[in-house]
Amino acid sequence: MIPGAFTYHRPKSIDEAAALLTSLGEEARPLAGGHSLIPMMKLRMATPEHLVDLAGIPELKGVCQNGGDIIIGAMTTQAELIASELLAAQVPILRETSLVIADPQIRYCGTLGGNVANGDPGNDMPAVMMTLDARYTIVGEKGRRVIPSREFYQGAYYTALEPGEFLVSVTIPALPDGHGFAYEKMKRKVGDYATAAAAVVLTKKDGVIATCALALTNVGDTALFAEEAAQILIGSRLDAASLARAAAAAEAIAAPATDGRGTAAYRTSIAGVMVARAVRRAFERA
Repeated sequence: MIPGAFTYHRPKSIDEAAALLTSLGEEARPLAGGHSLIPMMKLRMATPEHLVDLAGIPELKGVCQNGGDIIIGAMTTQAELIASELLAAQVPILRETSLVIADPQIRYCGTLGGNVANGDPGNDMPAVMMTLDARYTIVGEKGRRVIPSREFYQGAYYTALEPGEFLVSVTIPALPDGHGFAYEKMKRKVGDYATAAAAVVLTKKDGVIATCALALTNVGDTALFAEEAAQILIGSRLDAASLARAAAAAEAIAAPATDGRGTAAYRTSIAGVMVARAVRRAFERA
């Protein structure tokens, strides 16, 4: 299906994009890689009258380090995340996650900003950002503001973004040396959304889990921060009983729909399996 008619805009700076989105109002949408928005437009699930393409703004691309923080421009593609030596050394879970998003063709165009800001519960990066305690820098009519990733997602395709605002960068706090990480994703085929997936970042001391953050993908209206499950694991040596309790706690907050990926009960069970796999792998890496 062909999208409805729209006017195309290509600003060359963040300020120009913010001014456009403010003046055009609710009938305008920012365009990143387009892999979520354009299919929705083809299905008439989204009918913006104006598209503001962010691809021509150089300040929105790139990865850098500022003190202990890693800062990633919103228009940095998944392929660029995979290729970044800085991320491979400092935040390797981003590379691991990017490699299981869609397929290489999409990863060359799909952006980090589009993946985290769209509010699609099937997108992989929101759960990872929650485990990393990432912060999103937003620009709009009133200037810049920063929103913690754990407070950003409010419902399916519904986020803390206000009309006219768009994401400009993601900031990830410094991670401890020797942390463990994993992103485990069950999917039917290459390119598919997750049946269920789990992200985990943890540290351990003297064989005991000292810190842990855990989140789930595509088993709710948003990515789910599994705080109770993580708390169960802290202080444990990852014995079978603790892992089982954590997986059960994660399953308890899951509320997936029955769809072509399986029944709600099956997908909930898979969420627990992904949690167990991710925690084991992260513990081994720590």
